[in-house]
Amino acid sequence: MPVSRNASRLSVMFDDDHAVADAGLALVGVLSEKLGLVELVDEVVEIRPFPGRRVATLVHAMVAGAQCIDDADLLRSASTAEVLGHRVMAPSTLGTFLRKFDFGHVRQLDRLAELLLARAWAMGAGPSSAPMTIDVDSTICEVHGKKKQGAAYGYTKVLGYHPLVATRAETGEVLHVRFRKGSAGSGRGAERFVRELVGRVRRCGASGPLTLRADSGFYSAKVMKACADHGAAYSITAPQNPSVRAAIDGVDEAAWTPIDYTANGEAWVTEADYHGHRLIVRRTTLTGPQPGLFPTFRYHAFVTNRSGDAVFLDADHRRHAVVELAIRDLKENAGLSHLPSGRFGANGAWAVLSSIAHNLVRWLAALGMKTTGPLVAKTVRRRLLALPGRLTRSARRRLLHLPTAWPWARQWLAAYARLCSLRI
Repeated sequence: MPVSRNASRLSVMFDDDHAVADAGLALVGVLSEKLGLVELVDEVVEIRPFPGRRVATLVHAMVAGAQCIDDADLLRSASTAEVLGHRVMAPSTLGTFLRKFDFGHVRQLDRLAELLLARAWAMGAGPSSAPMTIDVDSTICEVHGKKKQGAAYGYTKVLGYHPLVATRAETGEVLHVRFRKGSAGSGRGAERFVRELVGRVRRCGASGPLTLRADSGFYSAKVMKACADHGAAYSITAPQNPSVRAAIDGVDEAAWTPIDYTANGEAWVTEADYHGHRLIVRRTTLTGPQPGLFPTFRYHAFVTNRSGDAVFLDADHRRHAVVELAIRDLKENAGLSHLPSGRFGANGAWAVLSSIAHNLVRWLAALGMKTTGPLVAKTVRRRLLALPGRLTRSARRRLLHLPTAWPWARQWLAAYARLCSLRI
């Protein structure tokens, strides 16, 4: 007798103790083990007991797509915890753990993020002596509870927090994050942040030339001096104040060089001196079937201490926009779209842990998949992480059964083999 294929006639039971939700997390479990995640947390974080397994649970839940503390319950279903290599903690325990964080404990997590970055780069994910570009930006993390500590309305008129984020342009890794109140201006604390950032990447093994790109919110003599003091080049958008406009107006018309631009627009680039700084200026105008008698130009200027012609430097500065792609992944796929606690310290800890989860996906791609360049985290999750599995035992060995004819089975097995062979 043929079996009915009607979905409505299924008999459903949640009774498989051997099932593994998101069995691809075995890749993340191996990578975390190689990085020594649990042991590093136990060494660095002073909130007791068992900070290692608590942090690992939060990070792995975020890798799996958790947006709140309760989502960590996914890791406790059936045999899922057995592919992670640590005991998975309950959401209530995780909430209590996060509420113990103050500023000093969040700084301990900063230290943890740096140690993990150094180990991942030593394994082959780092830039070594190659040039590296760092993009610095701020972002608004919206909240909906007015009783959350530190949440406030900023220049966007949105209630939330306003953290600083630094990313590696070539890969999208988060190099540093600093959680701030919602009322903080874009450049608040930027000088110290940049000094910590450059020192961190140098300690982690980036020995090549460094370039920092930022928008006008970070334009200040202190930030430029911080870059110069640490031997880093910079490219920072200048605000359109009267002094900058006067420098632009003083440029001779013959000095403008046309560049490729959008199909419905034209653009030119030039450079000028601005209080001893090199000022690169791009002007643009839109074209149409009936252009105006006098063109209307829009100007975008940035200061830099880099060498090279203005056309190249302008094109490279425009690529600063890739930081938005990393922030998008940090929010949508690593948990930063939702700050779960009413306590500022807990949300600060959540932000740093989100950056670690974000980086684990990048390191999985770089070390396991041998992928170079920026990627979209949801692609890795769909193909390598979010697949069903079943854990069994035979001859004292654990066997992870994954779906037959999985389209990316070969890539999964290759990544697993590479991660298992990693050494620092």
